[in-house]
Amino acid sequence: MARRSDSGRRFDESDVRIRPGRRGSRPRTKDRPKHDDAVPALVLAVDRGRWRTVVAPGTDEERHVTAMRARELGRTAIVPGDRVALTGDVSGRKDTLARIVRVEERSTFLRRSADDDTTTERALVANVDTMVIVTALADPTPRGRLIDRCLVAAFDAGITPLLCLTKADLCAPDEFLASYAPLGVDYVVTHLREDGSIAGLEALSDRLANHSSVLVGHSGVGKSTLVNALVPQVHRATGHVNDVTGRGRHTSSSALMAPFRGGWVIDTPGVRSFGLGHIDPDHLIDAFADLASLAEECPRGCTHLEDECALDRQVDEGLAGSAGRARLESFRRLLATLRANDPWDL
Repeated sequence: MARRSDSGRRFDESDVRIRPGRRGSRPRTKDRPKHDDAVPALVLAVDRGRWRTVVAPGTDEERHVTAMRARELGRTAIVPGDRVALTGDVSGRKDTLARIVRVEERSTFLRRSADDDTTTERALVANVDTMVIVTALADPTPRGRLIDRCLVAAFDAGITPLLCLTKADLCAPDEFLASYAPLGVDYVVTHLREDGSIAGLEALSDRLANHSSVLVGHSGVGKSTLVNALVPQVHRATGHVNDVTGRGRHTSSSALMAPFRGGWVIDTPGVRSFGLGHIDPDHLIDAFADLASLAEECPRGCTHLEDECALDRQVDEGLAGSAGRARLESFRRLLATLRANDPWDL
């Protein structure tokens, strides 16, 4: 039934007006801007929802630009080492803000799981080729479980591991290195001299030159001390080891990337947990080329930790070389660590 206005006029369909919704009346599209004019940049650090980037590093046009993540990227992880594309104000002037509109393809991506029973990932760094696993030989005592976890993560990500043993003046490294020798992992040994200089720093410096490297390890092992010696301008805070717990205190709250001798060095906060839930245990053997070819003889579903594993027979027959048994035992130690996957048992 048609209604009348106060003046007596009848309303009909022509009086109906459709108010556009808040989202507008234009049809949505999945097409996104290509941002062909975006400026390439490198992410150096993350700080409370803002990314510190550098544009044209190493050139006369180098400038540091603070950026936010574009809405179209959603919750895409953006970490130090990422190569990104920026739009907006990329001048680098104070109080200006650009937008990260694209994360370029990564060559490597280092991450850890948030817990032992989840595959939820916490991104650490991107596009590094070397992982420097820093551990003190004493004060605090070495924690082999963390080193093994870092090795598994490095092998899975295709990153070359390097052991950096600090405080060698307190304990000789030979016994510790014996358990990692079969893995063929390179290492450097350092200690603090009485004059405050670091013995072994030159060897570490030469090893990191022309590489993109990330330093990981427990708090208190000397990561920030090494970074300050390698790249003095970063001024990373250093701490001490608690006499009661034997653990270090967190001094670095976020990862920081700095240029170093033709490459880059990334210092990370001290690690208290390192989950591996995102890594498939069946892929670990791919990092052991000498054992991977022999594993083809294993029965279907073999975990390589069982008595019927064909690797034992082939190693005993010398098919894996003179170091085969030691290599197999090292592989199984890492595999057991991965399958147990308790990130807090470090």
